Amino acid sequence: MADVFTKAKRSEVMSRIRGRGNKDTELALMTLLRRHHITGWRRNQNVFGKPDFVFWQVRLALFVDGCFWHGCPKHCNTPASNRAFWRKKLATNKARDRRVNQTLRKAGWRVVRIWEHDLARRGAVCIRRIQAATNSSRSAST
Repeated sequence: MADVFTKAKRSEVMSRIRGRGNKDTELALMTLLRRHHITGWRRNQNVFGKPDFVFWQVRLALFVDGCFWHGCPKHCNTPASNRAFWRKKLATNKARDRRVNQTLRKAGWRVVRIWEHDLARRGAVCIRRIQAATNSSRSAST
């Protein structure tokens, strides 16, 4: 079916749509954190880069990255239509992720990024990474 809007109008309409995070993936990680009694985290905190979970006491920013939007090397497939747009979009997303990591680290934060596919298939590995980050941050601050 043909689009009812011009290309410029469609672009304007789409630019007004704002993402709200990947709720299912974040909820899955929240469930894992609770199951393993990992406490001290908060969501929706005002920290640069908008981490999915923030551990204020140990200054840990935890991100759950979706395979498509963050360009997972194993699972991200560029859509067949409008390839140039999607390549640029995904490259911009990856560059933003690197900038967020650098900025947070310069400000004294530890950054942990977990791929969506690892959370789904290797939850125990994700939990060990989080525990290691929180434990090393605690020992460094004492």
